[in-house]
Amino acid sequence: MKLLDIFGLLKKDMDYIEKELYRSVQGEQKLLSETSLHLLKAGGKRLRPVFVLLGGKYGTYDIERLKLIAVPLELIHSASLVHDDVIDNAATRRGKPTVKSKWDNRIAMYTGDYIYGKALQLTAGLSDPAIHRILAKAMVQMSIGEMEQIRDFFNTGQSVRNYLLRIRRKTALLIAVSCQLGALATRAPKEVSSLLYTYGYNVGMAFQIQDDVLDLVGTEKQLGKPPGSDMKQGNITLPVLYALQEQQLREPLLEEIARVQHEDGRASASDAIGMIRQSQGIAKAEALADRYMKKALDALDQLPNIKTSKNLRDIAHFVVKRTH
Repeated sequence: MKLLDIFGLLKKDMDYIEKELYRSVQGEQKLLSETSLHLLKAGGKRLRPVFVLLGGKYGTYDIERLKLIAVPLELIHSASLVHDDVIDNAATRRGKPTVKSKWDNRIAMYTGDYIYGKALQLTAGLSDPAIHRILAKAMVQMSIGEMEQIRDFFNTGQSVRNYLLRIRRKTALLIAVSCQLGALATRAPKEVSSLLYTYGYNVGMAFQIQDDVLDLVGTEKQLGKPPGSDMKQGNITLPVLYALQEQQLREPLLEEIARVQHEDGRASASDAIGMIRQSQGIAKAEALADRYMKKALDALDQLPNIKTSKNLRDIAHFVVKRTH
């Protein structure tokens, strides 16, 4: 089963979530409503709401309750992207102008803050304090991950462990809590929500590693941005760190990265990308993504044998094998 087939099974509810997303950011301030809608209408995989709805299948499924988790989590993710684009000086996202490029940095930052606020406003409709604690902790960790990314811009001396901790905070935790909170919101057993968290965490790690691989091996048409954008923005990702461990490549690759940094994003990263593609960096990163996927599947094996577990298994395979 492909990811589109899974979305098809949830089409009615996902269409409802999409409408709620658009409705949630509209307010009295017209410009903030416009910029927020511009971001949301650029699209995206909407993985986090899908994980919330699938997590809800393990309890007493209730779309009205689940929307109070699914919409805020997608808003939190979207707000982080607006801030990312300012930090990374990104002109496009998913092939469309970013908020910061269509308007400016100040408007983009306020748009991100506005979307965060709207997310919190929606979660106020949930009375379970555990849900609020989990969400708040994830948001704090995401912010720490953002700061660590800024700290490590063009840091070719960072360790693989530092990289993994950063993507845990920036990506994996929000996917983990999407799975977990869907189950908690529908009162699934605690052991089920814990296993879903483990599944989501490992899928999230695999997802981000694969995302970083695609930035180096994908085409501009597939990515919606030029390949090597991460490096040009200063993000030293896992395939690069692995390539730097190869003695014969280390010095020439360091020189290319320094050149890209010195030319402040104007330089082409094609030479550096070529070196990384010739190294074992891509294969080693993909192997680690596979290991995370297998851990996710191990957690699924302990969940009830229902159709949803198969859907989650299909998503895990999609995450590691996708091309965009």
